Formats: sequence, structure tokens, C-alpha cells
Amino acid sequence: MKRYANNRGVTFIETLVWIVLFTLVMLAITQSVLYFYRTSGYVIQEATAVSSVQRGIDSMVRIIRETAYSDIGAYPVVSMATSSFTFYANTDTDTAAEKVRYYISGTTLYLGVVNPSGDPAVYTGAEAATTLSDNIKNISQNVNLFTYYDQNGAQISDYTKVGDVRFVTLNLVADIDPNRAPALITLRSSAALRNLIY
Repeated sequence: MKRYANNRGVTFIETLVWIVLFTLVMLAITQSVLYFYRTSGYVIQEATAVSSVQRGIDSMVRIIRETAYSDIGAYPVVSMATSSFTFYANTDTDTAAEKVRYYISGTTLYLGVVNPSGDPAVYTGAEAATTLSDNIKNISQNVNLFTYYDQNGAQISDYTKVGDVRFVTLNLVADIDPNRAPALITLRSSAALRNLIY
């Protein structure tokens, strides 16, 4: 009795089906990986922007709390507005109070510092500006960066009354792309002018 071995190989059709299935699986995996990188890239950018804004607002609060009389005895608050605040405070390790200005220009939050010079001290030098945070949307969203309050907790609307300021709230709105989720992020903080509380 003769036995016939089944030595049948893979047919052309079976090979073609395997190649098509393998190609489809590889395309699906590739598209998934690309989607992941695009999505996570934007999330990382958004997180970086929020982190930058958080560092900016923390720095602002710390320095605003230290508002003090200038080295020549000038009143601590120089000027105030919805998107800028100028005052005297010691921002570095020396003993002199610098003239400090926080302001928004476009979508960037800046810190401007003028160091005193001479004896008696004068604040006439060039302002050294430093970027605190990018991607700030306060102007485009019509959100005030600063809101000021007097010693009774009443909001100050007359910005010429710099002598009444005792408390400042800060609102920073950040976003990389307003047309893309997640939505705008607003960070709020506040600072009492410690050296003016009496």
C-alpha cells in the first residue's frame, strides 16, 4: 500500500492574502503611533505653557508682596492699570529697592526692572525687561491682568489713587491655540502689600 504525502505548499492566493493583511495591520499601527505623537506633542506644548504661566504668576506674587518704599522715600506704588503695575521692591539680593513693572505686550508677560544709581538714589536708568511667560491671552480675551483693592476690600476703579492699594489679584489666561482643545486656562492668585498693611 502506497501512502501519498501531502506536500502541498502555500498557494499564491494565500501569500497575497497574508501580504495584504500584514500591510493593513502595519498601516493601522503606523497611523496610531503618528496620532499619538501629534496628540501628545500638543498636550506637552500646552503643559509647558501652563507651567510657564504658573512660574510667572508665582514670581509676581512673591515680589508684589515685598512692595516697599523706594531708596529715596518715594511711595511704594508708582502706577497701576489693568495690564500693568509699577512699584518699588527689592527683587534681588542687594539692599536697594528696584523700580519694578509687570506688563503684557501682545501675548507676552514681561518684568521690567530699573536699578537705582547714585547717591541720593535715582531711578532714571534703562529698564531691563525679562520675559516671564509666553502664550498669554489676556488682551485677546479682554481679561484684566490686575485688579486692585483698598484696605476695606473694595475694588479700586480709579487708577490714580495709588495710595489706596493694599491688595492685588492677578489673572493670567494662557493657551497655545485658542482654536484647539483644551480650552483657555486661567490662573488666579493674589498678593497683599505686606509693607503697606496698617
